[in-house]
Amino acid sequence: MKHTRIAAHAAIGVVATLSLTACGGDDSGKDSSAKGSSSSAPSSSSSSSDGDSKPKGGSGSGGSEAGNAKSGSGEDTSAGAGAANGTTNTDGKVKFCKTRDLAIDAGDAAPDKDSGRINITMINRGSTTCSATGFAGVDIKDADHTSSPIERGHAQPRITILKPGDAAVFDLAYDIDKTGGSLAHPTNILVTPPNETHTVTLNWPAGAGKIKGAYTDVQVYPTHTTR
Repeated sequence: MKHTRIAAHAAIGVVATLSLTACGGDDSGKDSSAKGSSSSAPSSSSSSSDGDSKPKGGSGSGGSEAGNAKSGSGEDTSAGAGAANGTTNTDGKVKFCKTRDLAIDAGDAAPDKDSGRINITMINRGSTTCSATGFAGVDIKDADHTSSPIERGHAQPRITILKPGDAAVFDLAYDIDKTGGSLAHPTNILVTPPNETHTVTLNWPAGAGKIKGAYTDVQVYPTHTTR
């Protein structure tokens, strides 16, 4: 019996020792975790700061385009900055001409009795060089007050850079009706310069030949310089 009691006391002492050791281990784990979370806080703050420094806005904001323009070019990146500010550029340096800076006029330029052609001239009245590259948007207004959009002809746009005072021209081409039965009675040409949203209204040139067919048979061609 004496040996049994001694063994029991020894077992209780071992259990107590193990319990104290386990408690010490738990405290050590908590301290380590606290230190870990404390050291990670500056990293999280830094990440937030980096996020605030990046361009905001979706794909339409121009930020991604600006980044693409800059990457690996080693050239003037002013176009990237322009795109980020919402300014449209052509070759990285020259902005598109604004409607307000253009003097626009239309004239009959038919080369013969069968082919109708309207020349539309745009003169840069602004103080800076600009680009008129591309297709203008054109609608023809009829005497019945309806307007018809004009389709693009099959032609490749050419770079058209206008210094102050320079002119660009684009054409409307169609076949002339010589039967006297034309159903088209154009009164005005609505012109929106390339890459612009503001429109000007011009008078249909007096003396221009009658349009054969419908307005869908008229085509607009891209701009080019007059030099």
